[in-house]
Amino acid sequence: MTSLRPGCTIGILGGGQLARMLAKAGARLGLCAHVYSPVADDPAFEVCAARTIAAFEDETALAEFAAAVDVVTYEFENVPSQTAAFLEAHSLVRPNPRVLALTQDRLTEKNFVRGLGIETAPFDNVESVEMLAAAVSRLGLPAILKTRRFGYDGKGQIMLREGADLSAAFEQLGRAPCVLEGFVPFAREVSVVAARGADGAFRGYDVCENVHEHHILALTVAPARISPQTAAAAVEMARKIAEAADYVGVIAVEMFVVEEAGGELLVVNEIAPRVHNSGHWTLDGAVTSQFEQHMRAVAGWPLGSTRRHGARVEMRNLIGEQVDEWPDLLAEEGACLHLYGKKETRPGRKMGHVTRVFEGRD
Repeated sequence: MTSLRPGCTIGILGGGQLARMLAKAGARLGLCAHVYSPVADDPAFEVCAARTIAAFEDETALAEFAAAVDVVTYEFENVPSQTAAFLEAHSLVRPNPRVLALTQDRLTEKNFVRGLGIETAPFDNVESVEMLAAAVSRLGLPAILKTRRFGYDGKGQIMLREGADLSAAFEQLGRAPCVLEGFVPFAREVSVVAARGADGAFRGYDVCENVHEHHILALTVAPARISPQTAAAAVEMARKIAEAADYVGVIAVEMFVVEEAGGELLVVNEIAPRVHNSGHWTLDGAVTSQFEQHMRAVAGWPLGSTRRHGARVEMRNLIGEQVDEWPDLLAEEGACLHLYGKKETRPGRKMGHVTRVFEGRD
């Protein structure tokens, strides 16, 4: 196990808002952040100690980056596999690149989760219109057709209902390899944000409840409105996944809660091998934020407390022009505003978030 000292440098692949918040959290602990991104105006560059602006395929730049840092981590899961493999040959990478391969392909991910005895939505592999028709016949409709790779915030997926033109749907997704997921009649969506240290220590935050608008996370509330038994089971699922993947760092596991006569059933939807939007509430609502926790973990340091502040915490994303509400949010008593420093406001773009911690009884 490698443990860094204050003053060491953590390399971060990707320069978006997650990297920005990781760099700021690390700086508070005396850890330097060196951000690597091909995008020159990424928001993380405003707050990091060092930067590399280069393509992820530039092996000369990658080698120089690896030599300049003590450990490499990443803010997004779609790091090219050849980039991760190259860096692993030159530096310590946490979480390990095998996790990237696991989570970059929805089919691989679902088979992995099922192999641990954890429930997922019913699914089938789809690589042709004929395979899609067979999958629909088995799973029924409605169902969701998703590309196996590179989908996020509702991109790369189509809801199929009775009478859908299967050929047109497959064509719309570029005839890329897909999975068809059977519809899950969920009562709510929740996620577990947790961390596993280099020494195997595990800490989970309160299970939080998520509300999406136009396929983008709009609101997260902690704790989720589920039974204590269901919450404990959700955290245990996240622990099982992290241990099976030999994971180091913060991980998020998104789940559906299905209400049944005998209680609540948890169905895993997706794994995010990184800090996660639904964990932003921890910046103001927990003793240790998810960003500090991740930097602690990849540095080989002890994990911090995940205890929640207050009876309830809410995090609302500021998407597109919602960021223009910033003067009112600054004036609001108890609102904690976080803006990401993005130069251009676009519809559907996450520009910041606001957190509110509510005291008293939940």
